[in-house]
Parts: sequence; C-alpha cells; structure tokens
Amino acid sequence: MSLTPQFGSLVPSQKQQLLQSNYLQFNDGTNDFAQQYLPEIYEQEVERYGNRTLSGFLRMVGAEMPMTSDQVIWSEQNRLHISYENVVLGAGAAVNLLTIPVGANITNVISVNDTIVILDPASGIEAKALVTASGATAAPATGAITVQPYSGAALGATFFAGLGGNVKIFVYGSDYAKGSSIATGDRVSVTPSFTQFSNSPVIIRNQYTVSGSDMAQIGWVEVATEDGTSGYLWYLKAESETRLRFEDYLEMAMVEGEYNQNAGAGATQTDKLPGTQGLFSAIQTRGNVEVGFTAAAGLDEFDAILKNLDTQGAIEENMLFLNRQTALDFDDMLAAISAGQSGGTAFGLFENSEEMALNLGFSGFRRGSYDFYKTDWKYLNDATTRGMVGDIDGVIVPAGTSTVYDQMLGQNISRPFLHIRYRASEADDRKMKSWITGSVGGNYTSDEDAMNVHFLSERALCVQAANNFVLLKTVTS
Repeated sequence: MSLTPQFGSLVPSQKQQLLQSNYLQFNDGTNDFAQQYLPEIYEQEVERYGNRTLSGFLRMVGAEMPMTSDQVIWSEQNRLHISYENVVLGAGAAVNLLTIPVGANITNVISVNDTIVILDPASGIEAKALVTASGATAAPATGAITVQPYSGAALGATFFAGLGGNVKIFVYGSDYAKGSSIATGDRVSVTPSFTQFSNSPVIIRNQYTVSGSDMAQIGWVEVATEDGTSGYLWYLKAESETRLRFEDYLEMAMVEGEYNQNAGAGATQTDKLPGTQGLFSAIQTRGNVEVGFTAAAGLDEFDAILKNLDTQGAIEENMLFLNRQTALDFDDMLAAISAGQSGGTAFGLFENSEEMALNLGFSGFRRGSYDFYKTDWKYLNDATTRGMVGDIDGVIVPAGTSTVYDQMLGQNISRPFLHIRYRASEADDRKMKSWITGSVGGNYTSDEDAMNVHFLSERALCVQAANNFVLLKTVTS
C-alpha cells in the first residue's frame, strides 16, 4: 500500500502564505485523516538572522526636516585668512616676483605693504617679505606681486636657489612707516564670499501585492518583527517585511545616493532622473578619504588623520561608525598603548579587576584635543549590503551642529552636520506615505482582484561641512 501524494510533493512556499503545493487537502479524498505520519509543524518562525534591519545610523547623528522645493540649497563659509598654493617664483631679474595662479575661483587680494610668509613645501625653507607692488590693484587685475625679503637678499639667490617646484604664501599682517597714509587704490577690500551647495530629493517607492484568493486562505505564523511587534500574521507577513525593507531603503538611499551624470542627456527614464548625493558621494567629493587605513598599525596613521582635521573645522567630538574588523583594530590599537604605563589605557573599569567580567572593548577615547565615540555600523557588516565586499571600513562623523546661511529665511541657522530634508506641505506629507489600492480587504478603489500596499518617500540628505568628515576605505575607487 502506498500513500498519495508522497511527503516530498509538499513544497515550501517562498512567502508566508498557503498555496496548493504546501498544505494538505481533504476535499477530494487524496489526503485523509487516516494518515498517521504527518510532520510535526512549528508555528513559530525561527529568527536565524536576528534583527535584519539596517536603519538607525541617520537617526543617531542627524535630524529630519520638511522642505517644499525640488532642491535644497545651503551656503558654507570660506576660510578667513589669505593664502595661495602653486605660486610661481620668478627667475633672473624678476627673482622677487611671485605670480599667483588666478582663475575662475582664485583672485589676488594681496595689497601693497602686506607682510607674507613664503614657504617651499619640498624643503621646508621659508622667507618673510614685504609686498611692494601688487597686480590686485591693476586694471585688469593680475596675480603678480613684487616683494622685498626682510633678509635683504634676493629670494632665488639665498632661499630658493634649488627650488624644485612652486611655493606657498600666506599673509600674516602689514607694515607701514610712521605718519604714512594709505594711497587710494593701494589696499584691496576683501569681500567675504561663500560656497554654495545643493541636493535634490529622490523619490523612493515599493509595493506589495496579494491576490484576493490568497487572502481568503488562513495560514497563521507566529512572528517577532524587527519593528518591535510580535504575534500572529497570515498573508500580511510578506507585507510587514516589505515595509521593513522599504524603511531600510530610506536610509540606504541617503548613504549610497549618486548624482546622475546623464540627467537630461537622453529620452529614457534613467536619463531624466537627476539622482541625489548620498553620504559616501558627498565625502568623496567634498570631504576627506583615507585609503588603506588600519588602526592595527598603531597610532601614527590615526594621528595623521587628526593632523588633517586640524586644518579643517577641528570639531572636538566625533563619532566612529566602523565595520567589525576596523572596530577590533581600534581596540587593539588602544590596548597596545596600555601596558600599565602612565597615560595609557586599560580595558574596562578598575583595569579589569577580578571582581568584574573582562571587558575587551573601548566605546570612547580621547586623542589630542578630540573625543571619539566608537560604534559598530551594521550596514558595513551585513552580508547582503556593504559587508558583501568590505570595501568601506568606516566613517568619521562630526557631532554637533554647523551654522549655514539659509536662502529662504535670509539668516544664519544651525543644523546638524547630517540631516534629511523630506518633501512636505499642508496638502501632502511625503516623509513616509503608505496607502492601499485594489478590491480586496474592504478597500474598493479598482476592479483588480488583489490588494496592493504602496510605500513612497521623497527625501534628500544634506551633508554640511563635509570637510570635517572622513571616509575610511580599503581601496581607491
């Protein structure tokens, strides 16, 4: 005697719903209650991957604010002091002539009687000089300035005879004779300028569809979802996961977003989409990128990052969002300088005395004038996202706020360095929309025999003062 169908013909469904191939039928006599060897079924879902959601990073370091336009624009301050790079040093009779490489974004604003420091970046040799003539007051203005070294010697003969490249200069003051007056046109009025940045919101959408027939089948599954709810779901189990996946997309799009370089160049839909600048793209364009960083090599490489931050905004408090390997490397780096020495570090409170559990991790430390708070970033570890490749080791994010000029308000405002602007007005809030269409589940908006759950959001990420951010990468790309 043989049983029909055999047990192997029961095929698990990829979705949490009942289909003809994964449940027993008693309506045609094929399967009957005389079968005694049915499998024991657990109704509770096994959470083998733990909490699978990846969002939370932007909620920790930023804020969300509404916007009503297709573009968000902000302005950032430029540097206060006057300095130039790649300045050409004259030769021969023009040995004391310096030429600033003026261009679209570089203007000569050095005046007569300014005092400057001239530096050779290759050798470290320097000279101080008084400006005796400047092309800044010429018509049209040029980048030429003539100087008189305070040493009395010519620049090329005494200081930079073996110069291998161009020099750097910066203004540190001025020097006038007693009773002198400033001749008309000798001083250049420096008008403060700002740099303007912008970003465009991207529309993120998703949808889950279940047919009316599948909704009529009852198949309960006990679940504990990542959003903190637990209990029984049936056909909406897949809808719940779609919602969780979409919420992750809201953050992932802000992290990975790129401008579309082909926007407007063609007739296809892709060509018409402008894209949006995400966190990684903003840091690589306007911030600092450290390639091949490994904390396991010791403090020297990390100190090089701090020295670079000194040249930027020098934000005192910073967050380290790291993948697992880099987080462990930081622990090893800090542990290596302990050894019970004065000023060293120790694992845990009371230097891991026998009365407490051993703590082998550091959550925060201070180096120089900077405080760092270290945390794992799940997005960099997940095997289905950046953990798949492991090309990004982490990101250093400044804590606190930045002051920028708001074009709409006409005044300076304080905003978190990282924040999200979502599209919203009195008529429609597009921060996180969800609606249902179809003819199933008590909703009758069309003649489709299905229920469609829609998700939509329109948002952009503002990365202000990106020069204070550091992206730690494995390789250059």
